[in-house]
Formats: sequence, C-alpha cells, structure tokens
Amino acid sequence: MVSESEVIVSDDNGVLTIMLNRPQAKNAANKVLAEGVSAAIDQLESDSNLRVAVITGAGGTFCSGMDLKGFVRGETPYIEGRGFAGLTEYRTKKPIIAAVEGYALAGGMEMAISCDMIVAAESAKFGIPEVKRGLAAGAGGLYRLPRQIPERVAMELALMGDFISAQRAYELGLINRVVESGGALVAAQEMAAKIAANGPLAVAASMMVVGQAQDWTLEEAAQKQGEYLSPVFSSADAIEGATAFAEKRAPEWKGR
Repeated sequence: MVSESEVIVSDDNGVLTIMLNRPQAKNAANKVLAEGVSAAIDQLESDSNLRVAVITGAGGTFCSGMDLKGFVRGETPYIEGRGFAGLTEYRTKKPIIAAVEGYALAGGMEMAISCDMIVAAESAKFGIPEVKRGLAAGAGGLYRLPRQIPERVAMELALMGDFISAQRAYELGLINRVVESGGALVAAQEMAAKIAANGPLAVAASMMVVGQAQDWTLEEAAQKQGEYLSPVFSSADAIEGATAFAEKRAPEWKGR
C-alpha cells in the first residue's frame, strides 16, 4: 500500500484501489489530491499486473467537488491532459469503477461519470449544483450526462442544480448497481475482481469499442470494431482461453 496525504492507493490480485483521502473536507479535490489520482492512474497504466481500478472516497463521502477555499486562493485541481482531479479528461486503457458512498457532487459526480462503471450505496446522492454558486459543470458533466441519461433530465440537473438519489440514478441507467450503505467499495471490488479474471486484451478492446460505438455510423462500425478486435482473435490469449475451457481449468493470461 502506498499512502499519500490526500490519496491512498493499494492493489490486490490485479485490482488497484484509489481512495480519495480528505474526509475532513468531504474529499473536495485540491491540487495535491489531483496529483495523487493522476499518479495512481499512471501506476494503473504502466503495471501489466494491474487490470482494473476502483476509485472511492474515505469517510463515507465520494467527492463533494472542487475545494472552493482553494479556488478562492487561485488553486485549481486540474492536471494538464487529465482534467479535474487528474481523471475527467483522460481515457485509460483499463477500466475504472467508481464506488460511491454519500455525496458525488459537482466535480465529484463528473469524476464518477467519467468512470466506466458506477456502484453506489442506497443513501448516495448525485448532482452538479455548480449553478447555485455561479459556476458551471465544466469537468465533463454538461457533455457526458446527455450521453448517459435523457437530455431533458441532464438539462434539469445542469440548470436547477438539485440532487438525485442512487435509486433515481439507477433507474436512469446512470449507475450499474445500488447496494446497502457502507457496501459500495466491496461491491465494486467484487466486480473488479471478475473483470481482472478475464482476458486483458479482450477487456481492453471491448471497453474501447463500447466507449466509442455511439460515435460511429452503422456503415463504419464493423470496420472500426475490427481494428480493435482483430488483434484479440489472433492473440495467444485467445488460444489459451479456448484451450483452458476445453481442459476445464482457469486460463493463464499472458496479455499477448
């Protein structure tokens, strides 16, 4: 386990857990937290033994957004090329699951919806209330939400700034699972463990296709998909997966 003042990072069986660690400030993002998350993402990308990440918050809150006290001082929690909290503008090659307890607000919600999946406690609340402070959801909320939920609901959240419950977010298709309060991290880690057990090349390629498919026309979809999937079908891992199935054993992935 690597511990920083604002971020705690640990790994277990291919799963990297990134914990935002400013509970006294509801995990509001400052520059140091952003740098810590960015460093954790670098670790995820560079370590071939890591297959998936889970990001969560300490103290019963995911992230309450930008540290407004720091903002008034002229500090912004943005990393060049990575965005808010070192996450919202960077597309990793490995999946990230958000485990949300308590509040995921403003930049905190934008962090969550920039992840590939979201697990939330039943008591969790989501929202982009920046307009209530004379600001706007500039870390991706205004353009990601209309892609993930109905446009009129996204408009309501953006213009009114009100919160929605985890159950409402689930009904809208914004999150994957609602679990008992206190159980989001464990549930997300269980999902991550299932992903980590799968073929890494297949996971990476599938993630890229699902993430980009909405921008493809039907005419170009098969060709663009093939660019990602052809190397998967011709890989040593594909042969290993089929062989392991026939031999009734767990596959031993090589990532090639």
